[in-house]
Amino acid sequence: MKIETVSILGCGWLGFPLAERLLDSGYGVKGSTTSKEKLPIFWKRGLKPYELHLTPGLEGDDWTDFLTTDALIINVPPKAGQQGDDFHPQQIRAVAYALRQTGAKLPYTIYVSSTSIYPDLNREVVEDDVVTPDQSISPAFVEAEQTVLGLGNSTILRFGGLLGYNRIPGRYVAGKQGLTTGSIPVNYIHRDDGVGIITALLSNPQPGQTFNVVAPGHPTRQAVYRKNCADFGYETPTFTEPSEPAPFKIVSPEKLIRTIDYTFQYADPLEFYYTP
Repeated sequence: MKIETVSILGCGWLGFPLAERLLDSGYGVKGSTTSKEKLPIFWKRGLKPYELHLTPGLEGDDWTDFLTTDALIINVPPKAGQQGDDFHPQQIRAVAYALRQTGAKLPYTIYVSSTSIYPDLNREVVEDDVVTPDQSISPAFVEAEQTVLGLGNSTILRFGGLLGYNRIPGRYVAGKQGLTTGSIPVNYIHRDDGVGIITALLSNPQPGQTFNVVAPGHPTRQAVYRKNCADFGYETPTFTEPSEPAPFKIVSPEKLIRTIDYTFQYADPLEFYYTP
């Protein structure tokens, strides 16, 4: 499977750095945004820009051109709230339908999903723990995954909490009092590793596979928050032991590591690189 062109549906906080990495590696890259203001930035960087919307149907004139590519990265954060649980699955079904209508060979497709699909089982969880919507606390995500897998040449990446650079977990809890979830192990992934893993899969595609994308280390939230606050001068929150142990899950990346032989740049969330 020779991949020379890549379309990234959703060139935001993860997608734009991914596009830059791919451009520097010699790929031809198309990127979508919902913001007209970003189009000149994309052009300047060498990225062919598209203003595209999923509402949940396809809006925009260039979908066929955008979807005619060797590989497609679907990185569309699900919208919740008033739009309802089926909104995101509808978005993904619309993309899948449009792919089939292009008349071109279906691209290798990578769908960015989430480890939020796993219930808190108070143990390590692996990919086979959630295969069907009824096994998940976020069935809409699983429905979207199944739609993408149904294309027949696709990989699902279940991302943990995506952090690094200006996304610093301790910043969001600075000064808070009586946090009761300090003992819960984290399931984080640094953005540089997220970009690295997607890039690795374009060189070594794994169609039909689902992988967890989290750092191998799982320190407690309290440990991460305290270190962030110490490193960057935030007010340290206080912690209270709950009357009953808080439910948790430890998401395993072992299948990914074993399959593509990936070495994490930031294996320990206590050592993530930030730019406050």
